[in-house]
Amino acid sequence: GTRTLSMPTFVVVVILSLAICTLYLFRRRSPFLIPAAIFAASWGYVLLEVGLGVAPMVILALLLYFLGTRFDWKILVPAVAAVTVWMVIASVPLVEWENVRIGEVGMLVFADILSAIIGALTRQRRRYVSGLHEVAWRLARERDAQSRVAAAEERARIAREIHDIVAHGLGTMVVVADGATVTAEADPAQAKAMMEQVRDTGRTAMADMRRMLDVLRDDATPSLSPQPGLAQLDRLVEPLRATGLRIDVAIAGEPRRIPAGVDLAAYRITQEALTNARKHGGPMLSVVKVEINYLEHAIEVRIVDDGQGPADKATLGSSGGHGLVGMRERVAAYDGELMLRPRSCGGFEVHAVLPTGGDV
Repeated sequence: GTRTLSMPTFVVVVILSLAICTLYLFRRRSPFLIPAAIFAASWGYVLLEVGLGVAPMVILALLLYFLGTRFDWKILVPAVAAVTVWMVIASVPLVEWENVRIGEVGMLVFADILSAIIGALTRQRRRYVSGLHEVAWRLARERDAQSRVAAAEERARIAREIHDIVAHGLGTMVVVADGATVTAEADPAQAKAMMEQVRDTGRTAMADMRRMLDVLRDDATPSLSPQPGLAQLDRLVEPLRATGLRIDVAIAGEPRRIPAGVDLAAYRITQEALTNARKHGGPMLSVVKVEINYLEHAIEVRIVDDGQGPADKATLGSSGGHGLVGMRERVAAYDGELMLRPRSCGGFEVHAVLPTGGDV
């Protein structure tokens, strides 16, 4: 037999279905609370004794896939068990009305389990691909570092050779100048010739010195532009926005002139945090929030993302290269405070406070 729903019950069922579907759209904002709310709403079908609803069955299966792509088995297995219990209890009225057979309920449970497994496999594959990208990046970085080391060693060798030549030239200048001093009164012509030799030797030494400095100078052309600061924050944000990543920038307090070193440190911390978010965020990264707060005697920088973040604490300390070390060094140089931590709801947070000592 079947059961005819009363109008109030029908209205409540429709509201529950809309609530479940709507909540699912916001699952990324709170990967813990939203699934819990959806699961609680699904139990409304059990309390109303209306059996299995299309909305909770589909959404719960999709939710298990989502949880599988986000979390490990410690969270996924209890979620599968909870959905299985709901599926069995909710199907009891339908089995009693002979609208659904026990075997069909088993197939629905199997479909939910399969959805969770596919999500977990997807997560593993994403981590594997991300690991391959990380290895390729490290190899490229090591190759570039080895090239720079080899070039630096060669420049140092050349500079040592030129240094010997310059030192010899300067020694010759001293000896000849001493001789010219002695013979200046007795033989002015010879003294003049000796001073001309000092002049020519000095010019040659100066030329060699310039060559030595050119060799020791980095290959890159020196930049004449001023050091960047928070006023140039758009330089960091716009290129990432052009890739489709959403970046929200919020500035609190009254922007003012701050010491150039603090301004540069805040800019570099923001730059490194955005770089880490893009590198470690993975495919789940959708939004990065940048908050700059001008306090009375300090400036506060906070960058939060919703990506997967570093896989573990070891990754946090190693794969970030010198970037995170640079953050700590910059903050320590100004007696500031720095906090680096994964967020409980997913993503990563960088929070720095740099004392400014008041207005400049």
